[in-house]
Amino acid sequence: MASQPPTRLAILDDYSGVARQHFARIPNLHIDDFADTLNPSKPADLETLASRLQPYQIVSTMRERTPFPAELIRRLPNLKLILNASARNASIDIAFASERGILVSGTKGEAPTGARDLENLPSLPPPKGHSSVVQHNWALTLALLSRISQDDAAVKAQGKAAWHSGLMVPIAGRTLGIVGLGKLGVGTAKVGVLGFGMKVIAWSENLTQSKADEAAEGAGLPKGSFKAVSKEELFREADVVSLHLVLSARSRGIVGESELAQMKKTAILINTSRGPLIDEEAFIDVLEKGGIRGAGLDVYWEEPLPKDSKWRSVDSWAKSEVVLSPHMGYVNKGTIHRWYQEQAENVERWMKGEEVLNPMS
Repeated sequence: MASQPPTRLAILDDYSGVARQHFARIPNLHIDDFADTLNPSKPADLETLASRLQPYQIVSTMRERTPFPAELIRRLPNLKLILNASARNASIDIAFASERGILVSGTKGEAPTGARDLENLPSLPPPKGHSSVVQHNWALTLALLSRISQDDAAVKAQGKAAWHSGLMVPIAGRTLGIVGLGKLGVGTAKVGVLGFGMKVIAWSENLTQSKADEAAEGAGLPKGSFKAVSKEELFREADVVSLHLVLSARSRGIVGESELAQMKKTAILINTSRGPLIDEEAFIDVLEKGGIRGAGLDVYWEEPLPKDSKWRSVDSWAKSEVVLSPHMGYVNKGTIHRWYQEQAENVERWMKGEEVLNPMS
C-alpha cells in the first residue's frame, strides 16, 4: 500500500526562527518557512501570497503580521487549518474561513502542565496575571525619561558629549494617564503607583469611578488609586500618556490633533498597543515641532516598517525625543515558544482527526 503524501505546512513571519523545532517532531509533515512578511492589502503582495500558499493545507501565523482576508482565503483551495498565535486575531476573516470549511485555532500562551511540554519549552511564559507588554511599556517610558538611547550612543561614540550630555527626568509623584484600563492598562498603572508613587488618572469611553475602583482593588491597590477622568482632562494633566486600547473602528484615530494639542509640552506618549490608535499625520506634525517632550513607540501604522518609512529617519526630523522598538512587547521567549508548541499540538490533533484546542471558528 502506497504511503500517504505528507501534509504541507507553511510557517509565516517567524522572525526569531523558533517555530520549526516544535513542528519538526510531527511525522509525515512537510514544513516550509517564509519569514518575509507580505501585506495582502497590496495587490502585488496578494498575488505573491496566493501563489506561495496555494499548495499548503496548514498555515502557521504569528498574530496579525500577515492578515488573512477573504480575498486571500478564497484563493487557497487546499487550505484546511489556520494556526493563530494568541486567542484572537481581527486580521483573519474567521467567518469566511468557516464558510469554506477551514478551521482556525488559537493559543493561550500559558505555562504548560504536561511533562513533555515542560521539557521541550526553553523558557516559561510570564505567570498568569502578568505580561511582558507591561514590562516593555515601562522600558520605553524609562528609556525616554532617563535618556538611555542618547547616553548609550554618546558614551560608545567617545566624543566630547559622552558624559552628562543632558538631564534625566524623575517621574516620582508625576501623573500617569492610562487610556484603556484593561488588563495591560491596570498592570502599567500598578507599576506606576507601587514603583514610582505616581498619581494615576484613566479614561475610556465607558469607564466610571466605580469601575476604576474595582480595577484598583483587583490589582491589590486601595480604592481610589485610579481616578476616572474625561479624555480632555487626561491629555491635559498627564505627564506620561500610555495607550492600552484594542484597535477597532471606534478606537482608530482616537488620539488625534485635538488630544495631542492638549498635552503638556513636557509630557511623553507611550504606545505599545496598536499604531492606528493615533492619527499618524497629526502625530508626526507634533513631533516635528517639538510639541511634546517625546514618544516611545512599539507599534506602527504599517508593520514591519518599510525601509523608506519616515519613522526610520525620525532622528533627522523630530524635535521631540523618540524611542522606537519593533513591536517587541509580546515577543518574550516563553510565550513565543509556548504558542508554537500549542500550534504543533493542534497540527497533531488535526492530522489524527481529533478536535483542535482553542478553536476560533
